[in-house]
Amino acid sequence: MKALQGLKILDFSTLLPGPYATMLLANMGATVLSVESPTRPDLVKGLEPQIDGQSAAYRQLNQKKNHLALDLKDPKSVAKVHQLVQEYNIIVEQFRPGVMSRLGVGYKELKAINPKIIYCSITGYGQSGPYRDRAGHDINYLALSGLVHYSRRKGHAPVPQGMQIADVAGGSHHAVMAILAAVIHRQTTGEGQYIDISMTDAAFALNAMAGATALAGGEQPEAETGWLNGGTFYDYYETEDGRYMAVGSLEPQFQKSLLACLNLESLTEACTDFRPKSQAKVKKAIAEAFLRHSFSHWCEVFSEVDACVEPVLSFDEAQHHVQLVARGVTQKQGELKQLSPPFRLK
Repeated sequence: MKALQGLKILDFSTLLPGPYATMLLANMGATVLSVESPTRPDLVKGLEPQIDGQSAAYRQLNQKKNHLALDLKDPKSVAKVHQLVQEYNIIVEQFRPGVMSRLGVGYKELKAINPKIIYCSITGYGQSGPYRDRAGHDINYLALSGLVHYSRRKGHAPVPQGMQIADVAGGSHHAVMAILAAVIHRQTTGEGQYIDISMTDAAFALNAMAGATALAGGEQPEAETGWLNGGTFYDYYETEDGRYMAVGSLEPQFQKSLLACLNLESLTEACTDFRPKSQAKVKKAIAEAFLRHSFSHWCEVFSEVDACVEPVLSFDEAQHHVQLVARGVTQKQGELKQLSPPFRLK
């Protein structure tokens, strides 16, 4: 993909949010030069499994990138960055607020050299506010955003997520959108700009439906009270052999197909009644129905039925699923199998 051919990015980030963002940009054709410390290697590089001295995760995040080792505490390295920004006019960095400026490579310093510079800072809490200098990780940003509170079972502890929602859906994706918006702005006005990405802000913005309702004076989101967090039959159901099926049959036509497959047509009226008492009755009946047969049985039953019912797959099962194989969600980089870019540009 060459959609972003001509964009040249200096990437000073490590770990996940910044590298994931620049990986997306590189896969769309941008030239990315990753600037790394010669004395403090990216912690992701040391994860297992190792392939030729680099972890599989590091190789995934750094595909299609070039690399340069610079000690930013060395004036010669700072001079090198000043030289590079005459050619590379998009910056991505992930240090705490003020660090890049103290090193002589902050936005003001680089803008003085190249007024068209687009400078994107990704941090946990943003460049302002009382938490601006506070350390954090994905679990902390999600906790403060309000998302975790209602994304759990009633009366049970929150569950740590298996992927970094605030880092990727918050930091990485919002950074890419903001950078591309700034590129369009620069193309029309000739002006660069500074971008302040807070992963906590971005996670809070993911409260798009429940949060909008609460802000408008509606109910505050609580565990298992909403349409999408277990308050309705939209949920996961255990099968006879301990696997799970995901049921998302909210619309009437999908409810009809679901109930027909489960031999529960008598619940049609209760299914469309979203009051707690009716939904509890429907959920109990659906749960009992799924427990009567195995995971493979239900996979076969719903394989040809358009009811918004799908199996909960392991990662290995997912990568071999007929739909994901057809979409080419993995690719080979030499002998190493990796995740493919999640977009198609034609």
